[in-house]
Amino acid sequence: MDIVLVGLPGSGKSAVGRRLAHRHDAAFVDLDESIERSAGRTIAEIFADEGEAAFRELERAAVASLGEADTEPTIRHVIATGGGAVVDPRNRWALFRGRMPVWLDGRPEVLAQRLRRSPNVRPLITGRDPIGAVRTLAKDRERFYAAGRRLNSASEVNTLVERIEELAEALGSASVGAAPTTETSGTVLLRADTPIGQIVVGEAIAAREVADVLDRVATPRAIIVSEPGAWAAAGEALAAALAAGGRSVERILLPQGEDAKRLSVIEDASRELARLRAERREPLIAVGGGALGDAAGFLAATWLRGAPLIHVPTTLVAQIDSSIGGKTGVDLPEGKNLVGAFHQPLAVVIDVAALRTLPERHRRAALGEAVKMAALGDERLFALLEASGEPIAAGHSGSDGAVAELVERSAWAKVEVVTADEREQDAAGGRITLNLGHSLGHAYEAAGRFHDLLHGEAVAYGLRAAVRIGRELDVTPADRAARIEGLLTSLRLAVSPLPYPIDAVLGALATDKKHAAGNLRWVLPTADGVVVRDDVPTVLVERVAAGLLAPVGSAA
Repeated sequence: MDIVLVGLPGSGKSAVGRRLAHRHDAAFVDLDESIERSAGRTIAEIFADEGEAAFRELERAAVASLGEADTEPTIRHVIATGGGAVVDPRNRWALFRGRMPVWLDGRPEVLAQRLRRSPNVRPLITGRDPIGAVRTLAKDRERFYAAGRRLNSASEVNTLVERIEELAEALGSASVGAAPTTETSGTVLLRADTPIGQIVVGEAIAAREVADVLDRVATPRAIIVSEPGAWAAAGEALAAALAAGGRSVERILLPQGEDAKRLSVIEDASRELARLRAERREPLIAVGGGALGDAAGFLAATWLRGAPLIHVPTTLVAQIDSSIGGKTGVDLPEGKNLVGAFHQPLAVVIDVAALRTLPERHRRAALGEAVKMAALGDERLFALLEASGEPIAAGHSGSDGAVAELVERSAWAKVEVVTADEREQDAAGGRITLNLGHSLGHAYEAAGRFHDLLHGEAVAYGLRAAVRIGRELDVTPADRAARIEGLLTSLRLAVSPLPYPIDAVLGALATDKKHAAGNLRWVLPTADGVVVRDDVPTVLVERVAAGLLAPVGSAA
């Protein structure tokens, strides 16, 4: 077994790690010391000479050099990480899977006092108010550290060592003579309590995390809302695990895809909840993709004027986008999501293991939403998609952590936007920026009667349209436009003309929810982000929309 110690500078990772390793005759690795030995310089010198980015590259290489985790039940390796090592999603993927991460947490005032006395120079603290610097780091990094088991670093070293030994013994005992389970093999990569619910990202974590949420609200029954495909792929296994833990489990199945998002379906599901005598305190567990999540969320928002909700998104587009933010809704013939409510979940449990059986078309389509998030100004996400987007779409990227990084970066970017503007009240920015590519995207979806295009595919067409409108208005620079459209092309998104009449597209566009004072608000790319405009000429919209359609009279 390998133990990974994480925490802020001054939390005692090296001291605790050395003591723990000595007691178990285990190998001890201090990542910062390893980097200094290989570079022949101190960390402070690396920062001063080459900057933080160069140090982080050395840090990633040091993490990669650790190799595979030891699977023996006894402690074999103890790894003390630098305070910022786990900010990198790939480092957490390499460090946490198969190992037991432990978070040594402490009050900023205590840690700052330790740092004042420490002979080691911390470049991110030097020259700043120590308490303020530590507080900032704590706020920025808590979601990464919280993936580990939390211990109070103010305790004596021996006390911390003994507590880690207890945790390791319990984990080792659970794994001896048994097949790997979510208790012994699941890996949490990120955990955050936010104003829009708890966000947990990991691999093989769904059953354990859902059970923990149900424990917190003290309900013995699990009510799962799913659809046939998601039930077979993930829901049935989740139900079995919850039942094995002593819970009674009920199931409500909605139709697949957009067919779930009809008011008649919500009525039938509500009557099923009435038959089950579902109580207001009992969470509904939504297991499925974006359409299922929209419908199940609306069901939760309206049942008894609001029941708790747990999202377990099983598709890539749901994990990076639709499960986050609390928007629920159903469709009308006149347009998509015209009836809905804001209803934030208790938790969003994002298990990337659910993506292994996802069809390629669904993975590729989801990248339309990911490109949108990158175009909002996330350079690291842009670079990730350019480097690994096609392997992710084709299903050739799983063991290297690229999928988990894509999910985390996209999902967290949306968390930050939504928490700043939960109900889309900021007319000049905020949450409305997440609608980049969606105005014409939704119109193309509606023109295809919500069956021809997957949502991410439609967003890709809408994103091309937004780029072209932005170019004609001199909002989107030529190099930015070329980069966005080039990425879409490399991912084989929105490359073929759509076989819809322009009148059907424009008719659907007229019902778009982003109208204000009679004008449609357009989100358009800029050099490094987006701008919201309500003065886009109708003739320009019509010309750009038609440019993505097959010529009249051509074969579909």
